[in-house]
Amino acid sequence: MPALTNRLVALAVLVVAFVGLTLIVEAGWLGTLDHDVLLAMSGAWSESLHPVFQLIAELGGLEVTSILMLGLFIFLWRGGFGADALAVLAFPAAVLLELVYKVALYHPGPPRAIAHRDGPSVTDYLTGPSNLNSFPSGHMVRAVVAYGLIAFVVRRLAPWPVARALAIPVAVVLIVVEAFSRLYLDVHWESDVIGGLLLGAIALLSATVWLDRQRKADN
Repeated sequence: MPALTNRLVALAVLVVAFVGLTLIVEAGWLGTLDHDVLLAMSGAWSESLHPVFQLIAELGGLEVTSILMLGLFIFLWRGGFGADALAVLAFPAAVLLELVYKVALYHPGPPRAIAHRDGPSVTDYLTGPSNLNSFPSGHMVRAVVAYGLIAFVVRRLAPWPVARALAIPVAVVLIVVEAFSRLYLDVHWESDVIGGLLLGAIALLSATVWLDRQRKADN
């Protein structure tokens, strides 16, 4: 299965890239770039667009993405796909690893005097908005896994050609817009966003490897 082998190679590359970025962030080597991007985003700030980007932030929030993943699990399980539904476990696994990093890696986010109010989330009440470090971006981790995995399933199973054709482009647009919102609201450094993209991609690729695993002949 050449395609699956290529995916495993890509997975290994992503893991190395994420570990490497973690070491770079911990060493503080991206500090100058982080601050330059923050200043650029602060200069582009517009109060009238704030509600729009708060709404965009909700697309990567724990509530929305968890509901989507639960829906995907139910769809696959009730649709007779059995163990394929376990691919959704990549989502909580990625969220858990993100929290481990935020507890273990000292990397404070942008100053709260600069950051703009993010979309409301239950995570603010569970952890407090300033108790955790900011690497990697949880919104990005969740967005990549949730929308990427849904796009993968839609592309494989949707009976409509238009849905199959649009699945990946729509997911990419949602992820890119979510990434921009993290920077536009000044709630994350660009290194946090990149870290979230990488960790989310690792979880997403792992889920697709599971979905495309070799099956028994009688299955």
